[in-house]
Amino acid sequence: MKAVFRHELSSYFTNLTGYVFGAFLLLFAGIFTMVYNLKSALTNFEYVLGNMSFVFLVIVPILTMRVLAEERRQKTDQLLYSLPLTMTKVVLGKYAAMLMMLLLPVGIVCLYPLILSSFGHVYLPASFSAIAGFFLGAALLAIGMFISSVTDSQAVAAGLCFVAMLLNYYISSLASYVSTSSFASFAAFTILILVLAVIIRLMTKSSFAALVVGIVLEAALLLWYLFHSSGFEGLFAQVMQELSLFDRFYQFVDGVFDVTSIVYFITVIGFFLFLSVQSMEKRRWSE
Repeated sequence: MKAVFRHELSSYFTNLTGYVFGAFLLLFAGIFTMVYNLKSALTNFEYVLGNMSFVFLVIVPILTMRVLAEERRQKTDQLLYSLPLTMTKVVLGKYAAMLMMLLLPVGIVCLYPLILSSFGHVYLPASFSAIAGFFLGAALLAIGMFISSVTDSQAVAAGLCFVAMLLNYYISSLASYVSTSSFASFAAFTILILVLAVIIRLMTKSSFAALVVGIVLEAALLLWYLFHSSGFEGLFAQVMQELSLFDRFYQFVDGVFDVTSIVYFITVIGFFLFLSVQSMEKRRWSE
């Protein structure tokens, strides 16, 4: 695992990927610090982080698009399968390298509120709470890594990752356009189940598995709706807001150190790393 980590980390510094990722993050951190803290004379550094969260829509696809997709395209993934390591250790080693690439610029950003506090009053607990919320980036990296594991094209991986990030960014806003009526929520969840079944079909190539999952989930949803329809009122928008990684990050920006959000980020990381391992294992034994 350490060898995979060192190799992956060094690869980010032998091409432009690592430099572009770090420079892009620090560039916007500097721009928003200048606009909010220097030009507008605001002491709230957390506003800087809150307004630059959209940067993840660009930098996460840049960092994750090649992590596994490029291995598959160049057929070097066969070397990974021949290593005396489990796919879990390979995935964790690669993910740890990406996480280190995120921590390096975030570590530099940690200096910003300290520097600003020497020129005025900056409420450091709120600032560092918002920086801790940047754990959001770790969860997004795990999602991007999984997307990279299911394709052998960097362009496709980057495009799919961008769409996934964009949907997560706007998911609560889009959900607010859905009627708060019980039937509207039921219909919206039905569409999500259909989308999930299609994704399972594409990933597993098994129509049977997709059909079973779809039928079971839809049956459970229908029974819940028939016996407790009042519970569906406004439920879709509420669930989407709870699932949104960005909405949970904004709680840190508002000065709330939400432990449940940290747990949620860790859960998302674990879930998508597990899916990445399964995707690698599936390809390993199918060849």
